[in-house]
Amino acid sequence: MSDEKPPQLVDYFVVAGLTDTSRPLEEENQQHRAARPSEPITDVAVIIRSQGEEVPHGFTCIETTTSGHPVDLNAGLLNNPQMFICYKRSRDKPPLIELGVHYEGKDRPKPGYKILDTTPYSRSANLNSGGPGHQRTFLTYRRAAEPHGHNTLGVTDICLIMPSKGESTPHTFCRVDKNLNTSMWGPALFLCYKIAMAKANTLVYEAGLLGRYPEQDSESFPLPESVPVFCLPMGATIESWPADTKYPLPVFSTFVLTGASGDKVYGAAIQFHEAFPRERLSEKQSLRLGLLSVVDRRPVAGRSLQTRKSICVLSHWPFFDVFRKFLMFIYRYSISGPHVLPLETHISHFMHNVPFPSPQRPRILVQMSPYDNLLLCRPVSSPLPLSGASFLTLLQNLGPDNAVALLVAVLTEQKLLIHSLRPDVLTSVGEALVAMIFPLRWQCPYIPLCPLALADVLCAPVPFIVGIHSSYFDLYEPPRDVIFIDLDTNTIFQSEERKLLSPRSLPRRPCKVLLASLHSLSQQLDEMYSGPGEEASLELLLSDAEAARGRRAQLELEARAAFLRFMACVLRGYRSFLRPIAPAPAPAGRDASSLFALQAFLKSRERAYHRFYGQLLRTQLFTQFIEDCSFASDRDPCLEFFDTCVDKVQAELEKPEDTPLMELDDPRGGEHTVFITPPEQPAGPDGTELPARVPVRPPPYTPRLRHPPGPPNSASAPTPPPSYDGFPTLRPELLEPPRDPLVAQLCQARSSAPSSPAPRRTKQEMKVAQRVAQKYSSVPEMWAKCLLGHCYGLWFLYLPTHVRAAPAKLRALQLAYDVLRKMEAHKVVLPDEVCYRILMQLCGQYGEPVLSVRVLLEMKRAGIVPNTITYGYYNKAVLESKWPAGTQGGRLRWAKLRNVVLGAAQFRQPLRQRERRAAAAPSAPDPLPPRLRGPPGSADGSLSDISFATDESDRADEGPGGAGGVAGGTPRRGLAAKLQQLLSPGKRSPLRPAASAELPTGSRDAAAGPRRGSEQRDGDPPPRRSPAETLLRPRERPESTASESSVSLGSELDLSDTSVGSTGIPKSAEPPADRATGQEPPAVEVLLSSCSRCQGCGALVYDEEVMAGWTSDDSNLNTTCPFCNRSFVPFLSIEIQDFQLPPSATEDGSLPPPTAQGPVLSDRRHCLALDEAEPELCNGYPDTAVPRRSERVAFAYLSPLVLRKELESLVENEGGEFLAQPELVDSHPIIYWNLVWYFQRLGLPSNLPHLLLGSQHVAPAPQVKWGAMGGGIGGGRQPSGHLPVPQMQPPESPCVRIRLLWDVLAPEPDSSPPLYVLWRLQSKIPTRLQSWQPHGHPFSPAFLGAVMNHVGLSEVHKAITLLLETLPAPGGPRHPQRSIYREILFLTLAALGRDHMDIAAFDKKYKSAYNKLAGSLGKEELRRRRAQPPSSKAIDCRKSFGATLEC
Repeated sequence: MSDEKPPQLVDYFVVAGLTDTSRPLEEENQQHRAARPSEPITDVAVIIRSQGEEVPHGFTCIETTTSGHPVDLNAGLLNNPQMFICYKRSRDKPPLIELGVHYEGKDRPKPGYKILDTTPYSRSANLNSGGPGHQRTFLTYRRAAEPHGHNTLGVTDICLIMPSKGESTPHTFCRVDKNLNTSMWGPALFLCYKIAMAKANTLVYEAGLLGRYPEQDSESFPLPESVPVFCLPMGATIESWPADTKYPLPVFSTFVLTGASGDKVYGAAIQFHEAFPRERLSEKQSLRLGLLSVVDRRPVAGRSLQTRKSICVLSHWPFFDVFRKFLMFIYRYSISGPHVLPLETHISHFMHNVPFPSPQRPRILVQMSPYDNLLLCRPVSSPLPLSGASFLTLLQNLGPDNAVALLVAVLTEQKLLIHSLRPDVLTSVGEALVAMIFPLRWQCPYIPLCPLALADVLCAPVPFIVGIHSSYFDLYEPPRDVIFIDLDTNTIFQSEERKLLSPRSLPRRPCKVLLASLHSLSQQLDEMYSGPGEEASLELLLSDAEAARGRRAQLELEARAAFLRFMACVLRGYRSFLRPIAPAPAPAGRDASSLFALQAFLKSRERAYHRFYGQLLRTQLFTQFIEDCSFASDRDPCLEFFDTCVDKVQAELEKPEDTPLMELDDPRGGEHTVFITPPEQPAGPDGTELPARVPVRPPPYTPRLRHPPGPPNSASAPTPPPSYDGFPTLRPELLEPPRDPLVAQLCQARSSAPSSPAPRRTKQEMKVAQRVAQKYSSVPEMWAKCLLGHCYGLWFLYLPTHVRAAPAKLRALQLAYDVLRKMEAHKVVLPDEVCYRILMQLCGQYGEPVLSVRVLLEMKRAGIVPNTITYGYYNKAVLESKWPAGTQGGRLRWAKLRNVVLGAAQFRQPLRQRERRAAAAPSAPDPLPPRLRGPPGSADGSLSDISFATDESDRADEGPGGAGGVAGGTPRRGLAAKLQQLLSPGKRSPLRPAASAELPTGSRDAAAGPRRGSEQRDGDPPPRRSPAETLLRPRERPESTASESSVSLGSELDLSDTSVGSTGIPKSAEPPADRATGQEPPAVEVLLSSCSRCQGCGALVYDEEVMAGWTSDDSNLNTTCPFCNRSFVPFLSIEIQDFQLPPSATEDGSLPPPTAQGPVLSDRRHCLALDEAEPELCNGYPDTAVPRRSERVAFAYLSPLVLRKELESLVENEGGEFLAQPELVDSHPIIYWNLVWYFQRLGLPSNLPHLLLGSQHVAPAPQVKWGAMGGGIGGGRQPSGHLPVPQMQPPESPCVRIRLLWDVLAPEPDSSPPLYVLWRLQSKIPTRLQSWQPHGHPFSPAFLGAVMNHVGLSEVHKAITLLLETLPAPGGPRHPQRSIYREILFLTLAALGRDHMDIAAFDKKYKSAYNKLAGSLGKEELRRRRAQPPSSKAIDCRKSFGATLEC
């Protein structure tokens, strides 16, 4: 297991405010900005100067526009009344918060607005008083509600503009889009106003850290030093208020911190005010705050002093709503009371005892107090990167057109400055801007909420996205080359120095679809929040909050999908222009021009959009995107998801596709909710609750401010106040550790262990594989290949473990490469690219770039375009691995030497064969020199035993138990194999088609010993074929290879290749390894059978029928019975036979001598000869060779789809190394035995059988050393036609043999014996199942002979009729468990031998007979008697997986 820290909800709790080191912020760089207004506008008025009205006292008249043109509201009229607008500033009433223009007769009065219909002198204030036919126009305004706080937003400035004079709306001003001059004469005139906080008597300082928890930094994430300035972005202020001013509500804000690696940390903070002691101020500070009179320095009465503080939480998760509720609860708790529990208890309780939501517990309900709770839901599962973006907030504040304009600005890397008076909106919009360009990543400075102390970044000469509070413009002059986005006025301001590209420069059709989608979403948002305020609020309160949240989440998903579709259309086909690194990479291998064909990509786009694409290709966005696509990175799953979106979209359409690009996969609708109780209150001595009290604390922290230049007031010495008032200073002793071990365990979510080099499938690949399986489940021939593809996917998931244990890494990688090639040759349906990806990554890990290039070429030949993940692993393997030398001189010399040696070996073959024919003839002189002569113990003197004495490094790589030219043979490798490897490092020598296929895998490690296999029984053993001869011989199909029994990689039945016989039956059966070689029995023998009994009808369902009944659901363990159509769980039956002698006998070396081996029992002639010659032998073993220990177990037989999902979960949680540990057998037996079954069934090498020696099923063997054992399928019967399985186990390791059986392991007492067993018993042929009762059944030898005669004469319908008449009906006493098809098939196999039977031809005859009988008896009756043939899906499964199972 991994020691990685599980996901934590909150990392830090921070308190920020004034400290001793705080420096003033307001006195720097203010020479470019005029003094800001100190008071808001509280009144507006209209005066008519032609009527003798003067400007009222305290009012200011607007006489000119922003550029100095004279203003007259009725200019151009003959009877010009000379009307002007005036405004007044004060703090004696609530400020104005909005202005407007009302057209009488056209507009309905807005609620909350007041119409200014008269002047201060009681005359009509109609702004268009030209005559009775003109439109009556009045000013309107809305005032802030009573009582108002000191920092209430209000109108701080008013101006008039004339667009005909080239004037535009000033920055940060709101424009009323109604012309004040509605007459036919005179220029158009518009009213503009600015909303801000008019602060007076305020000192601004840089914020510092007042408290934190925990006090120690985390190793993975230390607390950044800049957190306090982000908590108070506009500084920690000291403000002087009137004594009766109401405290403002806390202000919530969010921010994002980006690390050097691109990781984001989200912060949520609330800002509030609390009292500040006047004694801490100097005289100069008191004067600036208005606390002292300017003339006599006397204190001013009726003033209060306040300071601004902030509390904040930092997290890696953007749960902004949850954090807001928690911080507001902490703030209210601090200003109320007294309380029983201190504040620190609630803080530590939330940080320690609230777990992070997971799939098992998607909803966390936290009860903070009897009246306060919050619901924490698991984030929506999405393939896109996690962010705090809100596209709906973007649309609500900017609108669709401005959103598309900003998309162009971000794609072309402009300087963007977002500002608003609402700090919580800045982060949501900033995150949306960087998320809308997915899959591109913003590479330049990104600060969605920039503190005032870091405002210098606006002068940086690089592109940036910065969000800032709008009050920044009251302090500083903004830069001129920046594009301003005002979220409060829904406007974008562009300077003359930097103009944006027009949205028309974007591709027309994708842009049109994007705009249409955004307009539709904007309209739906307006409908959700439309209507009168009181009615809307009541409706929202009465509506279902969960449904409203779900509707908003759906709209958010649609908005994000709209931008995703646009980016997919813009970058469509980009993968075709990626340049893979095929030769040895140059030093500039990571340059974008060498990784991507930029000019070719540009030429593939329409010429009208070249300007946009040209700027896009030159950005850092696109350069980083190409690097991410070319090399493996943590963004691979996201990029792979984007590739699937590119394949779905059709850029030429003018409407979105019917298939959505994103689906709402929200796990919050689950029923499982974890309830977290509030902290327990301490009880008194008698068990009663303690009374509420105020905890004893030190005085609140009041810093000694750093004074500006000037003598401080020495009389104001710091004196602690008598009582505590304000947010407390955190005390470490009151911060409690986790209180409940169970809750602490909930917080420890299981994290992923560092897996083996095998990369996991992404969620998108899993969904695609599921859809492919659903599609092919209804196509018989494709369903079998789909299952086969998942089986090979299992082996490739295990491949890193196998390669890690292999002594010869290159040989293991080449074997995997051969497996890939055979998979492609047999058109195996691969659900994903994991097989190629794993092999590419292993090539990079073990330094084989040439082999990685070959794997990529194989993918292209198979028509597979590598996705981003596979492409990244390929380039990483090619770029980081060491390439072989490019000189070919040595290769040519070795090639000449190889040809000479191979030619000499060919000339020696006739001489060697002649010597073997004449046993008494003297041996011929050896023409080879002593250096290249075989060892004295060589059986035939072939080149396979010649060692390359000079290649010490290669010999060391093989190790003591390494695989040589023959897998599992002598430790020294053949010269031809060595030369072949030197000449072609990434190419594996061809497999020996004949000799290797006939010799089972388990017997190849003892080729020097006597060979007593079935292939030797009729005469002298054939000469051992050397690698040199194998290299020169063309590949050919062995004569003994069965068409359907050759379980090659997806091999199918070959009806044209049949041996001589009445039914054209090819040879298939192979003897077990130890019996074929004459060795002693294996240490452990394992018998496996997948034949399962249906619980509904009691029939036996065999392997191919089980496979045909599986579904495409990767969580469904059931299969379907072909007889009763009921679902049941199939089982793997396992019998483990331990032949190991006790340790005493092993230590003495008193092992029984090896016995002679009998033939395979399916060969009738040899079995009869064996019975007559050696009656004491039973199935090749003497009767006394019984296992010392035998055990039978059964586990669920899993579909490859289910098993792959479970194996991926196991590797993710336990790590790939766990697959090489013996604990796998006992802790995960279902996964273990299913893997053993599939790997043995397909003849794929693995170390899994040897893990059995260290499990509880086998007696402990002291001589076994797991650390040195490479492992392999020891002694297992190798199906003919498969890849030879290299034996990588040490010579001294015990042998484990695996046998796969077609039928059941043990008979049931109430069942009749099968016909093939009766035939063997009556023919005196030993059988594995000795417990069958030979009596009590209606089958006589004549009956069996009659059935066989009918089959031999191709009268299968008569055999079926005979069985129907003799067998009892299903459901009766001693009814048969096997179908009639299975009885006849097994009887024919036992009587004729598998070597002489073609199962495919038998299936055709049986199906023809069934159709013939169905006309007379009916299909329903035949199905009831279980006489129907197997389905086409079952037959295809048998063809794909092979039928080499033993009966």
